[in-house]
Amino acid sequence: MTSITIFGTGNMGQAIAGVLARGGADIQHIGSGDASATVNGDIVVLAVPHPSLAQIVAAYGEQFAGKTVVDITNPLDFSTFDSLVVPAGSSAAAELQAALPAAKVVKAFNTNFAATLASGTVEGAPTTVLVAGDDADAKAALIAAVQAGGVAAVDAGALSRAHELEAIGFLQLTLAVGEKIGWTGGFALAS
Repeated sequence: MTSITIFGTGNMGQAIAGVLARGGADIQHIGSGDASATVNGDIVVLAVPHPSLAQIVAAYGEQFAGKTVVDITNPLDFSTFDSLVVPAGSSAAAELQAALPAAKVVKAFNTNFAATLASGTVEGAPTTVLVAGDDADAKAALIAAVQAGGVAAVDAGALSRAHELEAIGFLQLTLAVGEKIGWTGGFALAS
């Protein structure tokens, strides 16, 4: 059985937990008030806003060694919704990997809304989780866990592709905030 620790108990944390639990994973939640929790999962999902990553790394970084760490964040300037807050050409996931050299960082779920994960569809098309990372086994384990939960998942390439995934997430969020699409909408991948 796959064991997964999810940081964050909001909509995305709950939706991701629902998908992974449907696939038979054992889920542990760690909320913002659980400062002394032990991380039990082999896969750790950071379902938190981007500004929370530094605090989580400071508090739990040593426990992430050898684990797959899934970054779902979109590093937006939430005060203006007009730019990303990572250096040009970089990504939140790349910065996280640099901060956690003993972990296997994977980018996933940042191009999905909670409602589309819970329903498994985007406007009638299957929800697809795009997964990027440098460790093939880490990506394969996450993809298998997502697919076991009834949601499609696709290997989007190396961790350097997180830059493009975050740009897609940025666009999707700005469209939703601008009421151009609903929070049940988004991008679907057709083959």
